[in-house]
Amino acid sequence: MKNLKLKAARAAKDLSQEQLAQLVGVTRQTIGMIEAGNYNPTLNLCIAICKALDRTLDELFWEE
Repeated sequence: MKNLKLKAARAAKDLSQEQLAQLVGVTRQTIGMIEAGNYNPTLNLCIAICKALDRTLDELFWEE
């Protein structure tokens, strides 16, 4: 399942996949795979992404 909430939050912060990846210490490909739904990130990575984007885990990763 694609993570459109993550992509929208990243775009709202005007960050590229590369910039977000640098902020959280992963590769651009990892961010791309998370957004595409092809990678299940660790809890620690989810938390780092949430902090970088000023969002909660529920806002970015909870499936409705």
